[in-house]
Amino acid sequence: MIDGILTEQNNLNTAEIDLQSAYEIARLINQEDKKVALAVETQLQSIGTAIESIAQSFLNGGRMAYFGAGTSGRLGVLDASECWPTFGVARDMVCGFVAGGNRALRRSVEAAEDNQEAALADLKAFEPKSGDVVVAISASGNPVYTLTVLQKAKEIGCVTIGVTCNPVAKFNAFADIVICVPVGAEVLTGSSRMKAGTAQKMVLNMLSTGAMIRIGKTYKNYMIDVRLKNKKLMQRGCRIVAEVCKITPEQAAVYLKKSGKSVKLACVMASKKCSRKEAEQLLADAGGILRKVIG
Repeated sequence: MIDGILTEQNNLNTAEIDLQSAYEIARLINQEDKKVALAVETQLQSIGTAIESIAQSFLNGGRMAYFGAGTSGRLGVLDASECWPTFGVARDMVCGFVAGGNRALRRSVEAAEDNQEAALADLKAFEPKSGDVVVAISASGNPVYTLTVLQKAKEIGCVTIGVTCNPVAKFNAFADIVICVPVGAEVLTGSSRMKAGTAQKMVLNMLSTGAMIRIGKTYKNYMIDVRLKNKKLMQRGCRIVAEVCKITPEQAAVYLKKSGKSVKLACVMASKKCSRKEAEQLLADAGGILRKVIG
């Protein structure tokens, strides 16, 4: 085991995996994957604390950025890229940075995780301010890239969060909130793109989605601020307006057109039988929270 890192342990359950049939390989991987959600469950208190901290930052005009190397960095970029279309936020409100830059999204740039200068350059590109949120993601929590980012972000006054699978991660020293998911040994020794990667994806889903819910970017469990950028999303928008306002899809389509393709405005217009301008004022008075307007 490397430096006491749990994900570098040898997994006795899969020690003979190279002798197994394709079905048995799938079964063994599935058995290990079943443990991930239970491991994430042990961190719900820390995840909840992180969600609230992120939400408060957003409400105060703050932003969030993910930083990681390899699989961890790619997962951060993935989560960040989904926030703009899903929740209708500004493109730079949630950002993602991977060690090695855009090239590392498609090809492995292994030495990048040890590059302190690149870490500082990426953090500078984010332009962090006191009160912003910086999330470092790493199975081991030890790469120089993530250590450098968290340490500098903490000096600036950012809220710092570490997402790892290693209880003794070095970056814990610079994280205000540590989310350590104990997934244990991987199916293939040290292949942290597997259980560790799955755990990180689950945690990031919770952080971004939870924070967006807390700031009113949903109504019930509907993506009320979704950007209607294609045919599928237009259909989804019609369905949301129809279900929320108890009207037909045809009526919903009319309100969506009048609202400028805003699901939230369309819901207010349909519920309150008002104009777009009146709906905009009602939402502004309610801080953009649909619940406060239509109940």
